Amino acid sequence: MFLIERYVITEVLRPFLVMAGVLTFIFASYSSERYLAEAANGTLALDTVLDIVYYKVLIALEVLIPVALYVSVVLSLGRLYHDTEMTAIAASGVSPWRIYRAVLLLALPVAVGVAALSLYGRPWAYTNTYLLEQQSKTDLDVNHLQPERFNVNADNGRMILAQRIDRVTGRLQDVLIYDAGRGRTHLFRAHEAEVTDSSPLNPVLTLEQGTAYSLQRQGIQDQTMQFKTMTLRLDPTPQTDEFKRKAASSHVLEASAALSDQAELQWRQSRGLSTLLLALLAVPLSRTPPRRGRFARLLPVTAVFALVFYAGDISKSLVSNGTLPLTPGLWIVSLVMGLALLLAFCRDLGATRGRPA
Repeated sequence: MFLIERYVITEVLRPFLVMAGVLTFIFASYSSERYLAEAANGTLALDTVLDIVYYKVLIALEVLIPVALYVSVVLSLGRLYHDTEMTAIAASGVSPWRIYRAVLLLALPVAVGVAALSLYGRPWAYTNTYLLEQQSKTDLDVNHLQPERFNVNADNGRMILAQRIDRVTGRLQDVLIYDAGRGRTHLFRAHEAEVTDSSPLNPVLTLEQGTAYSLQRQGIQDQTMQFKTMTLRLDPTPQTDEFKRKAASSHVLEASAALSDQAELQWRQSRGLSTLLLALLAVPLSRTPPRRGRFARLLPVTAVFALVFYAGDISKSLVSNGTLPLTPGLWIVSLVMGLALLLAFCRDLGATRGRPA
């Protein structure tokens, strides 16, 4: 009974697995290159690179998997059309519904997996990624501070220059610290400094034998102070709203009244349905005349995917700033995709019923 469905699923499944693996490898390679460059520059600890890349790949899978499934359906069914196998299937009286059903049977568990990944894996991965980046990128971590060079924290603009660094004791020799505080710029010059607490949430140093300069940005009330020992508590590295939102659990977003939080929640909730509809839309998009080649419809196929992807991204921004109401919100993209799929399916059924016996 399911001979056609099994055949179509097999034809789609093999390229889907290969393409998903290739896309994941490419993305992981790109991420590794980026973070390895930061590790080489001393702004990221080397031992955390693999962990961060793992979490980044996990986040990207909610996009990579739908892309792989969509392209695999188009290429596989396009080959069947090219080899006139679809013509033979239709001539034997098989309804187009069975082709849709075959893709549905494969896409449904994939869509459920993408939905679970987006709802639960995405915030978990973002939380661990930001935590690792904060712990590793803190400008007071002597494990990746480089001597005789300006170590700059891009998040807060803080700069540390040390002639010598003892990574065992955490002590720095001949230290210059620049910190752009609230309303005033602080400059510290010390013979020696010890990192008491390297946490980005509560950074503390102990400075010995030096000079502290406090420069008022608007005004002339600058201050200079000589010291023998000073405990320096620096401003923590701020967490952006973007971080809090992406790392927040779905239950937290549900309880929030902020439009940006609701947009993030709708994005997560719509990923599974979008994956399913995109895979089913690939069925009519893959239709090509015999002997035309499986890549004959590459341009419209690419255009449809780009339209769906950017429409979702734009809708998320519109919901966040209040331009697009929460109802339908991001679901408007899925609604349009569903209507397009319904029209294509009705056209296929109508063409079958109108075919002469």
